[in-house]
Amino acid sequence: MKKGSLGSNLKLTLPPPDEVSISKFLTQSGTFMDGDLLVNREGVRIVSHREVEVPPPIQASDNQMILADLDAIKVIGKGNGGVVQLVQHKWTHQFFALKVIQMNIEESIRKQIAQELKIDQSSQCPNIVVCYQSFYENGAISIILEYMDGGSLADLLKKVKTIPEFYLAAICKQVLQGLCYLHHEKHIIHRDFKPSNLLINHRGEIKITDFGVSAIKASTSEQANTFVGTYNYMSPERIVGSNYSYKSDIWSLGLVLLECATGQFPYTPPDQSEAWDNFFELMSAIVEQPPSCAPSDQFSPEFCSFISACVQKDPKDRLSAQDLLRHPFISMYDDVHIDLSPYFTEAGSPLATF
Repeated sequence: MKKGSLGSNLKLTLPPPDEVSISKFLTQSGTFMDGDLLVNREGVRIVSHREVEVPPPIQASDNQMILADLDAIKVIGKGNGGVVQLVQHKWTHQFFALKVIQMNIEESIRKQIAQELKIDQSSQCPNIVVCYQSFYENGAISIILEYMDGGSLADLLKKVKTIPEFYLAAICKQVLQGLCYLHHEKHIIHRDFKPSNLLINHRGEIKITDFGVSAIKASTSEQANTFVGTYNYMSPERIVGSNYSYKSDIWSLGLVLLECATGQFPYTPPDQSEAWDNFFELMSAIVEQPPSCAPSDQFSPEFCSFISACVQKDPKDRLSAQDLLRHPFISMYDDVHIDLSPYFTEAGSPLATF
């Protein structure tokens, strides 16, 4: 595929402590409007009424990268209002993922995006996809992300259908380390935890991505009551509109692992068809049916116990990410060297060849 330049002399690296507006536009007087998004290496925030009279200066830097230095290779993903492209830096030949989100959307969604950028740029964890830079131009926010050349866990499942239990233990350990970081260090509920938001690479790493519907919690006791995310993996307390906490991500983790193990989504329609007629029936099933479980005749007692600890209907009965890291299922294969690198590579990367 022919590579294409991404265009203008827009700066990708912003010198601290200055901030640059990524709002709709500056006013003719050069001041920021209330509600504008500001970005610097601290992340992104909304400008308040008290700040709009004093616009910060924009300065140049000698070590700035520009968009024209990136070649577009191909589109590798779509979703959450944005398109993800594989791009390559012309001079270093390094690959990145460029997520572009059009901003002709209502302010509540703009604030969600601001939240996403703030979380991404402040995260420092081996099991969280790295956000290198974010910026705004011509009505769109662009985010430079770490390129995960194996695609998503959803892509992997399409190829392998099911994942053996010992590989699941290694995968789950990495994912739990990422969730521990989000929940207990950053006080973040992901709120859209699903296979397509777990990315893999040829090194055998799996990382959590996409915080577009996440929320930073002021304290570990603070509850959320917003209704956002993907319905399939949504916890019962969220579906019924109750307050929810980090344990809602644990429910989603349990469903994801069970899907990986069995090759099908745990809640199937009564007629055994591939899809529900409408999402109301699906949500009703999640709330009213007994929680899913791993078949005891197909999986180890440790795996069955782990799934049960994740998908308890009452969130108070679910284990935390920290507790799950100490669960026997995570440690039962410690004496066996499990290398995910050849497994992910042999499954075939949907993105690495072009």
